[in-house]
Amino acid sequence: MPPVIAFLAGLVALVVGAELLVRGGSRLAERLGVSPMVVGVTVVAFGTSVPELAIGIDAALQGSGALVVGNIAGTNILNILLILGLVALVRPVKVTDATLRVDLPTMVAVSVLALLLALDGVYGRIDGGVLLLVGVAYAAVIVRGARRQAASARRAREEAAYRRTETGSIIYVHPPQVSRWKVVRDVSFVVVGLGVILLGADWLVAGAVEIATALGVSEAVIGLTIVALGTSAPELATAIIALIRGARDLAIGNLLGSSIYNLALVLGLTVVVSPAPIGIDPEIILVDLPVMVATALACIPVFVSGNRIRRLEGAAFVAAYVVYLTYLLVART
Repeated sequence: MPPVIAFLAGLVALVVGAELLVRGGSRLAERLGVSPMVVGVTVVAFGTSVPELAIGIDAALQGSGALVVGNIAGTNILNILLILGLVALVRPVKVTDATLRVDLPTMVAVSVLALLLALDGVYGRIDGGVLLLVGVAYAAVIVRGARRQAASARRAREEAAYRRTETGSIIYVHPPQVSRWKVVRDVSFVVVGLGVILLGADWLVAGAVEIATALGVSEAVIGLTIVALGTSAPELATAIIALIRGARDLAIGNLLGSSIYNLALVLGLTVVVSPAPIGIDPEIILVDLPVMVATALACIPVFVSGNRIRRLEGAAFVAAYVVYLTYLLVART
């Protein structure tokens, strides 16, 4: 398939897949009694991180370490500054207490950890193992919280099933049962949506990398820009569709969860399976990883102030990404 056709076909597939993913994820959260945020930071976030995982492992096995680390650093910067900024710019976003307690601290901590582990110039298997442990611990906390939410929702349905009559007696009214068929349908939407998104991301990245390589762009910059944009396309498409459908919590959960999984699970697993330690481009250590950490740290005052991301703050995030992208294109190509 010609690179331009592959790029355009990938964009179309991303939009279609994101629509299925958001529709299925939102309905599934409602039926199971968990918040869309939880679905966003679990199923959707991990699913949309699969392109980074596939590219990372493939690049590591081929010895392209600069592409691996550049892709993940560039993707996380893009997720927060550009995509989250655009979402807030369109409509202010409320930040949940769970995000402030779990997701934000974890994102900041794993970003700082990734930078510290990179200071010696390589990611070795021990580094990868440490990152993997953080990812597994985070996923366990989220799943435990989801189970508590589901149990609380079941108790609420049971309590609501008891009704007091006019004579004062209490009767039991069978609550509406969750349709297994509808749950299966919603799960199918999520799975098919993820599959279409992954196919679209593969086409888009393949076409974009071929175009960039033909233009003589370096591997590290390709990872930070073209591949990062391509592998962030699932998050971008999901965020746009979620915003249109009013499922902003799912979009925010997806962006934060995906940023955490990219560093903890994707980078960690990539480093562990790599046949040799992954060397890191000095410019990535000096510039891109610190920018990624600064981006995570910038979220603290923005998220905490009023528990929402305002339009002005979203605009500032987008402007910061434009500055960073300009630097990449001017200084490193």
